[in-house]
Amino acid sequence: MNTKRLFSSQQRLVDLRSDTVTLPSRGMLECAMQAPLGDDVMGEDPTVLELESYMADLCGKEKGLFVPTGTMANLLAVLSHCHERGSEIIIGSASHVALWEGGNVANLGGVHSWQIQEDKDARMSVDDVRDAIRTDDDDHWPKSTLLCLENTHNMLGGVALPPTYVQQMGTLANELNLKCHVDGARIFNAAVAQNVSVKELCDSVDSVSICFSKGLGAPVGSILLGEEEFIRLAKRARKRCGGGMRQAGVVASMGLYAVKHNVDRLNEDHERAKKISHELKLHGFYLPRDGQVDTNVIYFGLPENSKTTKEEMGKKLEEDYGVRLTGGYSKGGRLFRIVTHMGVDDDDTDRAIEGIIKIGGVE
Repeated sequence: MNTKRLFSSQQRLVDLRSDTVTLPSRGMLECAMQAPLGDDVMGEDPTVLELESYMADLCGKEKGLFVPTGTMANLLAVLSHCHERGSEIIIGSASHVALWEGGNVANLGGVHSWQIQEDKDARMSVDDVRDAIRTDDDDHWPKSTLLCLENTHNMLGGVALPPTYVQQMGTLANELNLKCHVDGARIFNAAVAQNVSVKELCDSVDSVSICFSKGLGAPVGSILLGEEEFIRLAKRARKRCGGGMRQAGVVASMGLYAVKHNVDRLNEDHERAKKISHELKLHGFYLPRDGQVDTNVIYFGLPENSKTTKEEMGKKLEEDYGVRLTGGYSKGGRLFRIVTHMGVDDDDTDRAIEGIIKIGGVE
């Protein structure tokens, strides 16, 4: 297929692979240079303490724990809620914990997972959760200990779980004598998309992890939030996982800056993602949920009669238009993922739309 090459080496790439590719702003870097520091392993870094306290108050939890990554935050949550090896967690089969964290709850925590297929709106049904419950009165079973949710849900297209559903699951977990954890890596996206406070999305659960480097522009860092005893156990687990950091206020300050300055603008990312989805739908591309986009994540597939292969798509899009995205996802590996973020503006969005349609569409 012949396409006009619109991209030159003088133009910057439009990187839509993830919202983790953003670089810290000048204001964020200046904040880091001025941050008061101490030894966080000894509990003496004032900037880390400020971030942990600020986030706990914001989300309505007793305490917070600053950690290097979201994967570690989720692992620490599982280790702290599941005190016995051979415990079982109930998770979505398309969740980040199930698919993208190296199987760490099993190989590091000795924790088994019961995986439930989510519906198109990223929800596990109440009946499926009830059916998954297992107790330790049968020697054949692990003991169900923890229910995990993901908000927003990455693999199902950045779906935002509403407060009503989160409350329903939190209440159900309590009824079934389970704890409830939310992988809230992009929970601020969920809050902004639904015009609710992040506290409303955390009220009904026992713990939540939040990532500062997804959408919010910080280069590194996540936080785990919950009750005081849970965080005490998580801090012990953090040490075992090698996550203790010393003068961590340098990066904690950037996380604090991100939350204070970069949350309200998330709606811009959502609007650009919706525009991309709308245009691709008009041109016959496959879009899950009939093109409905809640936040900043889009999955799409080429039209059935497209003459471009999935292998050609990514290569030609980068070569001819300077646009990067990732492919090889579900539906037989045919789906591509786009994630909008603060490093993408309206012109970048239009260039991506034009390139995808010209290369992968059907004239």
